[in-house]
Amino acid sequence: MAGEEPIVSGMAGRYATAIFELALEAGTLDQIRSELDAFDALAASNPDLMRLIRSPVFGAEEQSKALAAVLDRTGISGLAAQFLKVVTANRRLFAVREIIKGFRALVARHKGEVTAQVTVAEQLNDARLAEIKDALAAVTGKHVQVDLRVDPSIIGGLIVKLGSRMVDSSLRTKLNAIKHAMKEAG
Repeated sequence: MAGEEPIVSGMAGRYATAIFELALEAGTLDQIRSELDAFDALAASNPDLMRLIRSPVFGAEEQSKALAAVLDRTGISGLAAQFLKVVTANRRLFAVREIIKGFRALVARHKGEVTAQVTVAEQLNDARLAEIKDALAAVTGKHVQVDLRVDPSIIGGLIVKLGSRMVDSSLRTKLNAIKHAMKEAG
C-alpha cells in the first residue's frame, strides 16, 4: 500500500466516491474528469467564483442560480453538471475543490496513474513537457499526470514532487547551497 494515493475520506471523500462510481458505471470517467478539472481551474483563477464557493453568506438558491450560469457559459453538462448542482443544493459547494481532488485520486488509482507536481521557472513548451512526462514514466513504470506550476522565483531548473519523493534541481536552491557553503568557509 505504501506509495499509493491515500483513500479519500470524510464528507468530500463520500462525494468524490459517489461521482467516481456514477462515472465508472456510465463509462464517462474521462469526460467527467475533464469537466470537473475545467470547473476547478475556473474556480482557482476566478476570485468571484471562489467567493461564491467559499462564502457562507450566499444562500443555496443564490449559489444554484450562479452555478447554473457558470455551467451554461463553460459548457459543463450531463453528469458533471448534475453532480455540481447536487453538491450546491446540499450546501456542500464550499468543499467542491476537495471533492474534485478526491475524484482525481480515485480515477488515477483506477487507471494506474500517478501525479507529479512539477514546478518550473517559466512555461514549458509541449516538447519539454513530454520529455519530463517520459522521464517520470520511465522512473515510476506508470503513466504520469503532471501538475505543472510556474514559479519564477526558482530562477531556473525544476522541482519535482512525486508521492513522498522530491527532487529540487532549482537554481535558487543551488545558489542558496553555495551561499551557505561560502559562509561556513569564511
